[in-house]
Amino acid sequence: MDDLETRQLRYFVAVAEELHFGRAADRLGIAQPPLSRAIRRLEQRLGVRLLDRDRRGVALTDAGRVLLREANVSLDAVAAAARRTRRAADPKRPLVLVTKAGASHELLQRLLDALASEPGAAPVEVLLCEVGEQAGLLRDGRADVALMHRPFDDLAGFDTEDLHTEGQIALLPAGHPLASRDQLTLAEVRDVPDLPIARWPRLDGTYPDGPGPEVHTQSQLAQLVALGRTLLVIPASSRAWQWPDHVAVPVVDAPDVTTVIAWPPSSRSPAVASLVRSAAGLHGTTLPASAR
Repeated sequence: MDDLETRQLRYFVAVAEELHFGRAADRLGIAQPPLSRAIRRLEQRLGVRLLDRDRRGVALTDAGRVLLREANVSLDAVAAAARRTRRAADPKRPLVLVTKAGASHELLQRLLDALASEPGAAPVEVLLCEVGEQAGLLRDGRADVALMHRPFDDLAGFDTEDLHTEGQIALLPAGHPLASRDQLTLAEVRDVPDLPIARWPRLDGTYPDGPGPEVHTQSQLAQLVALGRTLLVIPASSRAWQWPDHVAVPVVDAPDVTTVIAWPPSSRSPAVASLVRSAAGLHGTTLPASAR
């Protein structure tokens, strides 16, 4: 009796995220009454109350919050299983490697060159994404492997291999007084009155408090720095997308960042295993000076 259908989970996730039955019904493309009945049947089946409903609206109970988290994981797993099954039926399909746009550029190029030199290696399609999107693409089966960064990215549940560890730099507008410095500290870049540090999304998608702009895309970030509206601290290799209007200055006490290759632990693909071996062979190699 505890077996749940994916349809029930999709219905519940829509209500739990919208916290409004009408909006959830519109999102699902169904009428509201059958959605309400489906949620009541789900609560009866589980024997718990998932939602508190009153005149002020809808709120998740503690049990509802747990089911929302678990339902999203389960739906991602089902979608991933379907995508991986379809791709497995095509032995000539390329492997999909996802990485954040502009990150670890030199390392990625070396990996692709190494694969190209291996006889019989599977072709690789590079999928570029924005901040923090690699984990979702890997979990839902749209990507086979990912280049990710510890401690910033969500590595929970993945197998990983360390590839490269590096320091961080502050990316500043070229005309700012700090841009003339040989090095900076975190204390110096965290409190610049005329240049608040950019705020990246946390793993849960929320943003930390602060005066700096909320950023998500590389193009948005690059332009805000060039306009003198923000600065940011990023891994040194990410300066591959640096504009002429930017200056990179090492931040000497920023924590090191490790680039890893990550893949689902359930993967049994020989092509994925070969790609990971090629990537692991690059561990410890020296990147060009422009990346350090």
